[in-house]
Amino acid sequence: MEQYELVLRNGRVMDPETGRDELCSVAINNGKIAAIETTAHLPGREVFDVGGLVIAPGFIDLHMHGQSIPSMRLQVFDGVTTALELEAGNLPVGLAYEVSAREGRPLNYGYSASWALARMHLLDGVQPDGTFHPLLNHIGSPSWSRLIPPEQSSRVVALVERELQDGALGIGLLLGYGPQSNHEEFYRLAALAAQYAVPTFTHVRYGNFLEPGSSYEGIAEVVAAAVATGAHMHVCHVNSTSLRHMRQVLDVIRRAQQQGLQITAEMYPYGAGSTVIGAAFAAPELLPRLGIEPHDIFHIPTRHRFANAEELAQARQKSPSDLGIFHFLDDEKPEDLDLLEEALRFPDVAIATDAMPYTLNGAFLEGDTWPVPENAQAHPRSCGSYARVLGRYVRENHVISLMEGLRRVTLVPAQILETVTPQMKQKGRVQVGTDADLVVFDPETILDRATYEQPTLTSVGMQHVLVNGQFVIKQHMLVREALPGKPVRGSQRAG
Repeated sequence: MEQYELVLRNGRVMDPETGRDELCSVAINNGKIAAIETTAHLPGREVFDVGGLVIAPGFIDLHMHGQSIPSMRLQVFDGVTTALELEAGNLPVGLAYEVSAREGRPLNYGYSASWALARMHLLDGVQPDGTFHPLLNHIGSPSWSRLIPPEQSSRVVALVERELQDGALGIGLLLGYGPQSNHEEFYRLAALAAQYAVPTFTHVRYGNFLEPGSSYEGIAEVVAAAVATGAHMHVCHVNSTSLRHMRQVLDVIRRAQQQGLQITAEMYPYGAGSTVIGAAFAAPELLPRLGIEPHDIFHIPTRHRFANAEELAQARQKSPSDLGIFHFLDDEKPEDLDLLEEALRFPDVAIATDAMPYTLNGAFLEGDTWPVPENAQAHPRSCGSYARVLGRYVRENHVISLMEGLRRVTLVPAQILETVTPQMKQKGRVQVGTDADLVVFDPETILDRATYEQPTLTSVGMQHVLVNGQFVIKQHMLVREALPGKPVRGSQRAG
């Protein structure tokens, strides 16, 4: 009998696509699942008994801005094996893939074409470098997001199309940061997505609960583009752009889906959001439209909440790219928790973290830093989202079943991208022949620990995490030298 490279013995295999849920042994060879057996003894050069633990597909994050080794290492304790930057995207994507490959990554990685960076480059001369930093440093500037003449808008669309031809995984559309930008440009980008059979990953233009500019208008624009073009429109973090309109916005999406429109959505399991304090919607005079006050914004660099509108305005003028945590909903209030749970119960909503990069003393945390310093700062969603879903919302609150929770973090995100790249048909599953991106965890103890005060506390409960058949976590410990992540990329083609 063949001896396999690695065997995980006597685990509870849970495969969301087939519904398989039984005790099995899983054998791995050459980065793939080579065998799954319920009774046969599978010999291996390395064998681990994982009795009492779940063997599931590795978790797939469609919305991860912290594309660095330290940020990914924190995510791997949360079960992530593929971390994609699709809402903001990057440009040129070829350079982003080169940077990631040169540095190495613990997780699989990939990028959409960045509409915002296309505008920043063409309108403001911003020079992309293959990282998230140029976009984050410039996103608070109003000049890139203004209404522009048709000929300039056409150049933006053409630049995005070039990135699709180079294998971008879709179009990242940060409309909420450019609400004054051309509506026709958004429509043309949706048509472009339909032409190339890729999704748009949209931060909707409006996320307020007061009109005009309410979350109704934000989702209506997305639905209209889907109707007019036939494009697959993916709504990013529906929780933080719908807020107290959650039920109404989800009902719009549900009815659109029932009429055959290809609209998908994602959420993260926290009431607070995080972005730059210079974002257009974070202007002091606009905060009432979001239902918050300056005191509800935690300024990450200074680690304090803004006292008043004047203090927020001064900080926005001085350092618009500073990160803040915006406390929109209070998870401790039953009425706010109900809204988050309603989003989680919504059929086929994916879990995606919107993980922001960690900063330390005002600088982005990069390189081979480990352990991550305790005073590094980010939103706790950056390293606790998936364990929070499985621990709090599945095990403790019984909002959805364990199998359904696993489906939302594995198969659902994989299927969102299957039309873009065949690689995703090999992920999000525990089946013979699929990629050995696997997590082995204790369903009775998995839980997030990261808080707003201590956002680097890793999740607990992960025994092993494998990426392409290689351990990144082995017996609860990080394998520091492991950088087995591979690029997830679309087809390189002409239009």
